[in-house]
Amino acid sequence: MNNEKIKVSYNKILKLTNVLIKEIDLIENSDINKEILQMENYIRNKGAQPVGPFIQYTRVDLNGNEVGKFVVKLLKQVNTFIHNVEVPYKMESVIRVKNCMYARYIGEESKLKYAYDKINLIAFEEDIPLKGDSYTVFVAKNDDNIVADVFMERADGE
Repeated sequence: MNNEKIKVSYNKILKLTNVLIKEIDLIENSDINKEILQMENYIRNKGAQPVGPFIQYTRVDLNGNEVGKFVVKLLKQVNTFIHNVEVPYKMESVIRVKNCMYARYIGEESKLKYAYDKINLIAFEEDIPLKGDSYTVFVAKNDDNIVADVFMERADGE
């Protein structure tokens, strides 16, 4: 029996096409599911269809005093490029993130943080610098478990 709940790879590429992006303020908007529903409705209202799973992008922006601002963006691929998107949305035709540490996580959603921890630990142990941002692709959800792919961009240009 394979007990490995988190499989890691060292050099994956994340490629997304026709991506609708919305930055969310977690302090104001604690209900991510509501944000997801609004995004899907927005896509349909523009005559397009959502494609694939939701992706959550996170990074911490440090200012001069090393005080971090937590940046969270929801990303959703769409079947066609949407022109003239309104604020708060942005549209990118292609997002390509090369050279990522990658983890496939299968387990309870509440324990997803271990996938980030495992990547960070391996990077620390093997002296692999990371840029500090991550893309989490929520691949599947059933009953108690989720399948999520975590991509963390490397800063070493390997």
